[in-house]
Amino acid sequence: MTISNFLNYIANQKRYSPNTLKAYKTDLNLFQEYLNNEFEINKPELANQEMIRSWMVWMIDSGVLASSVNRKISTLSSYYNYLIRMKIVAANPAKHITSIKVPSRLPAYFNEEQLNLYLNSEVDPNDFVKLRDRLVIELLYSTGMRRSELIAIEINDVDVSNSSIKVHGKRNKERIIPLSHKHIDSIISYVNIVRAKFEHHIKYLIVTDKGMKAYPKLIYRIVSNNLAGVSSSIKSPHVLRHSFATHMLNNGADLNIIKEILGHSNLTATQIYTHNSIEQLKKVYTQAHPRAKLNIGG
Repeated sequence: MTISNFLNYIANQKRYSPNTLKAYKTDLNLFQEYLNNEFEINKPELANQEMIRSWMVWMIDSGVLASSVNRKISTLSSYYNYLIRMKIVAANPAKHITSIKVPSRLPAYFNEEQLNLYLNSEVDPNDFVKLRDRLVIELLYSTGMRRSELIAIEINDVDVSNSSIKVHGKRNKERIIPLSHKHIDSIISYVNIVRAKFEHHIKYLIVTDKGMKAYPKLIYRIVSNNLAGVSSSIKSPHVLRHSFATHMLNNGADLNIIKEILGHSNLTATQIYTHNSIEQLKKVYTQAHPRAKLNIGG
């Protein structure tokens, strides 16, 4: 009767709306049903944290949206707080369960083939602006670095002998990102042009038309203007970072490696890209598998 008592409490004492009451009742009945089926327990007050986590996993595997899972756990937490107040249980087993991160939207990213088509096109080796613009896009896409990180890179941060680049991330945390020989060749060609064009000492890798340190709006304009033919959607520098992570995952890269290259402090921030990767897998499966092409039951 504890569920009924709780529902009466939030209806009469808390004055919750009929829709909220209906949602709470549904959530609690579903949890009770799960406990009965999986653990042969018919009283939610006997459940522990591991049982609640098990329910979360079951819901996720069943395709329940993260926002709905989080709401159901919130319902349980309110319910157990009521049971504590009624001295039926001593602790709230749902209290320390972390909510599933719900992205407001999946990160946008460029089409891989179209992006490579741009990067593989010919550029005048003596045109400083075009060489710089190409290098900006190439580095953002090939390393996944942030715009602010690109702006802060000094020429001395490029290690030609080891084909790598040192990036200064958030909270001044440094990381080393590998580069291909082609990237190194692009950097060398560009730096030679820069040093020949400007008389004063050049410290930073990416510079303005006057040889000064680049600034955020310049990087944005470079990406937006040069990739206008690649995509009709937003063409911000950060989309190249999303594209790097998504394309790496789609081509089989380990999530932990991507985390290190991106400079994320924990894996949670990196896992958002798995959503795009899963969508790509579904697309490939639908296109390639003979059974997936059949309209079963149609």
